[in-house]
Amino acid sequence: MADPRGFLNERERKTQPRRPVPVRIMDWKEVYEAQEKGVLRSQAGRCMDCGIPFCHQGCPLGNLIPEWNDLTWRGMGQEAIERLHATNNFPEFTGRLCPAPCEASCVLGINQPAVTIKQVEVSVIEEAFEQGWVTPHAPERLTGHTIAVIGSGPAGLAAAQQLTRAGHTVAVYERDDNVGGLLRYGIPDFKMEKQFLDRRLDQMRAEGTRFRTGIEAGKDISWDQLRRRYDAVVIATGATVPRDLPLPGRELSGVHFAMDYLVQANRVVAGESVPDQIDARGKHVVILGGGDTGADCLGTAHRQQAASVTTLAIGKQPPAERAAHQPWPTFPTLFEVESAHEEGGERTYLASTVEYVGENGAVTALKVAETEYVDGGRVPKPGTEHEIPADLVLLALGFTGPEPAGLGEQVDTAFDQRGNVGRDGSYMTSAEGIFVAGDAGRGQSLIVWAIAEGRACAAAVDEWLTGTTRLPAPVAPEDRPIAVLP
Repeated sequence: MADPRGFLNERERKTQPRRPVPVRIMDWKEVYEAQEKGVLRSQAGRCMDCGIPFCHQGCPLGNLIPEWNDLTWRGMGQEAIERLHATNNFPEFTGRLCPAPCEASCVLGINQPAVTIKQVEVSVIEEAFEQGWVTPHAPERLTGHTIAVIGSGPAGLAAAQQLTRAGHTVAVYERDDNVGGLLRYGIPDFKMEKQFLDRRLDQMRAEGTRFRTGIEAGKDISWDQLRRRYDAVVIATGATVPRDLPLPGRELSGVHFAMDYLVQANRVVAGESVPDQIDARGKHVVILGGGDTGADCLGTAHRQQAASVTTLAIGKQPPAERAAHQPWPTFPTLFEVESAHEEGGERTYLASTVEYVGENGAVTALKVAETEYVDGGRVPKPGTEHEIPADLVLLALGFTGPEPAGLGEQVDTAFDQRGNVGRDGSYMTSAEGIFVAGDAGRGQSLIVWAIAEGRACAAAVDEWLTGTTRLPAPVAPEDRPIAVLP
């Protein structure tokens, strides 16, 4: 184990330092700075190597957290990255973007601040890249089987890398003009700079994975064509249909889905030209939705020099401590201050939007009322209506499921009651040879679940094609973690 008395000698939880707010809002570079090596080792040393490490249960990937905490404490970085890569294809993504359900399940978290698992994870992979320990793992032989993976988000990339390493010839289809899905176009650079995505894609290309951009499945190439051309098809298109809020005035200009706004901002940061860009500069911005996507919009609006930014959430403000109905080791709903919230803006809870108010076809304000709970539902409280100035309204209300993309018509693929692509216990849809992984089959979820399902789906495809598999399968589609997001 790591330092046997580490959790006693180092009781304070020390996370990565953040760049000063006045500095970081002037650029798009990552908010976090690298942790000092001595501090990192002492934080890794807080891990107790529990008899039953509940962090394993909290992590859908089954990351071997106590092992690489111990190796980090001992200064054995190369061994640490080997143990980390044994369960996770992309720790540089999860180490930056995952909300860390593993930390919510940390045994030390019962009566002390949890181990900084996420920080150790990203530090291990960054040292590995710096030292040249991350190299391509091309297969020793090819099986002769061909596989199409549709979508290049975390689930699609994980499935593609696993299947390529198993010896199959894999082509990843992406409808955008560059690879990465929402990792590239949905995540702002201040959370993850795209150089970290590009270097992993370079490794995948060196291993033999092929990428086909600018091709939309179901439109530019039919599902039936894909089925005839490849031995297996993996759907990993994500859950990209945004949840709308169809209230009076919804047709006004200036009301946009959050992802439309973020995608355009990411393209501009990457140096692309975006005609008629949705820009927050000098505007009063109102964000509906208090989740991660809303926080991404908040940080983006700050960097675009918005006049003001207000975030509205329909529900109650979460508590600062675990509620009684969310005991350890479940994932608690807590009031969190992310980096974007440190940078400014107003957060309002119990706010129900009633109407989009506008003049001359453009939004100028939101009519909002207090939320009250009636018969288990949330409704606007009569008599509390008031207006908030708004030149730009961003709907960050989550996603309702995957885009159908012609699946039902072209290959008769079934959908479940939640609108997700239906599948059996081996990730196969109702159309033989077509599999689904990630949010397209699971619904909107975490990046760590997308990678876990991509890995497990790859094992199912490999076994279906060859009759056996040596690929690890961390989860089955019906599995649910003990650390569940509400």
